Amino acid sequence: MPHRRRPRYAGKNPRRFGDKYKELNPERYADDVAKVIASGKTPAGSHRPIMVREILTLLALQPGELAVDCTLGFGGHARELLAQLAPEGSSTKGRLIGLDVDPLEHAKTTARLRSAGWGEDVFTGVRSNFAGLPKVLAELGVDGADAILADLGISSMQLDDPARGFTFKTDGPLDLRLNPQRPPSAADWLARVSAQDLMATLQENADEPQAEILARELVERRIIKPFNRTKQLAEAIRDILHLPKPSRERESDDSSIRRVFQALRIAVNDEFGVLNLFLRHLPFCLKSGGRVAILSFHSGEDRRVKQAFRDGRRSGIYSAASDEIIQADAEEMRANPRSSSAKLRWAVRA
Repeated sequence: MPHRRRPRYAGKNPRRFGDKYKELNPERYADDVAKVIASGKTPAGSHRPIMVREILTLLALQPGELAVDCTLGFGGHARELLAQLAPEGSSTKGRLIGLDVDPLEHAKTTARLRSAGWGEDVFTGVRSNFAGLPKVLAELGVDGADAILADLGISSMQLDDPARGFTFKTDGPLDLRLNPQRPPSAADWLARVSAQDLMATLQENADEPQAEILARELVERRIIKPFNRTKQLAEAIRDILHLPKPSRERESDDSSIRRVFQALRIAVNDEFGVLNLFLRHLPFCLKSGGRVAILSFHSGEDRRVKQAFRDGRRSGIYSAASDEIIQADAEEMRANPRSSSAKLRWAVRA
């Protein structure tokens, strides 16, 4: 069989996710990936950790301590935490437990950290939703952690890959599940939800101002043709938005489309329910004096974190907690635009 050459890397910025083979192979094409990062973009198939310096300051990890990364993702935060817990050359080795509900990315990140030299003695990877943290600690025989980190954002690997159905920029299955093995998909959920419940979801999960007309029209249109593709849903939303105002600028449609996709994603993954359960159990997963830092990207998430920390401080469960959010500085926002919506809060167990 004749040898087939790899397709030429088309231009500086190939549009299709699958064509970006240099970005998807950072070890082989390190210089090209460095150029993408320097331009303020996140390489395809990867994720840039947000507010690393601030998180490390808040968690104040010491060699020999035990920490939990509740949302392992690409492993960017985990690498930095491991460097603090088990510094090179130190005889005192700490431990990091890394949780992630995504079966696809969890396996890749665990392998990535292993290849970076973090063995089983310092890193334990567990596939679990962070709401299951108490069970994970119990099964590992851990009484409590010295520090816990939770990054509630969706990873760039999930957002960028059209096969995961998180983006409307490229066509793909309407999925939106963090764990593709757990039903329902967004397509299945949208096929069954009532107009009233869909309107409430759009309002509560995304503050969508056109929730009423979008819910009504989407439910009527699914009878003719079910929504199974991301671009199909996006085009339907555009069409609906122009019914009451045909002269509406199409560029303004993207904001509503993002909000609809966000609302569906939160509903499909029960993200608020999972977060509520995590926050309820969180204090009892920390040792006395243990620190926790939580990154959120949505007002509904931040509101829940703020209230839990405030209530915990009033009841004496936490000895201290942040009064104000911490945000990425201007330099980080320029280098990584996805950090601009991040909100960081912290608390200390009494």
